[in-house]
Amino acid sequence: MWRVCLEWLSIIVGALLVALLLKATVVQTFYIPSGSMLPTLEVGDRIVVNKLAFSLGEVERRDLVVFSKPTTLDNVQINDFIKRVIGLPGEEISSKDGQVYINGELLSEPYLQSGEFTSDLPVTKIPTGHYFVMGDNRKNSSDSRFFGSIPSELLVGEPFIRIWPLSRFNIP
Repeated sequence: MWRVCLEWLSIIVGALLVALLLKATVVQTFYIPSGSMLPTLEVGDRIVVNKLAFSLGEVERRDLVVFSKPTTLDNVQINDFIKRVIGLPGEEISSKDGQVYINGELLSEPYLQSGEFTSDLPVTKIPTGHYFVMGDNRKNSSDSRFFGSIPSELLVGEPFIRIWPLSRFNIP
């Protein structure tokens, strides 16, 4: 009897250790607390993030990224944010009349809702190793327009699947 209990206990402990290791290094779930990424992600959505995505590949424009809170937001209680990469290291970004420009070229943003406009932003050079991120719901997003570009060290990973609600289960 004790032998069976010990076997089950070792299986459960082993499974918990594997789950903790995976969460710490490979994948993690995140809850979407705000409407800053509407219509792509809705309040209450749960996503799974690949924490190895940027170790194995490059960050690309239009990628969704989860990142840790920048030091400029120490007074904010949220620890992790999700936004879309708009500008890459070394680029110049600006916005005028609701449109975003990268190195003077108009950026196509098909993920925005029609009528969604970006506030004007003077030409800003993105430092090496940094990314300029914005929410898809520009009127309701605290993003690089307000707290500056994000250093690559703060990147946690890339969402690869929405798991909740089940009715919206998909790849965002």
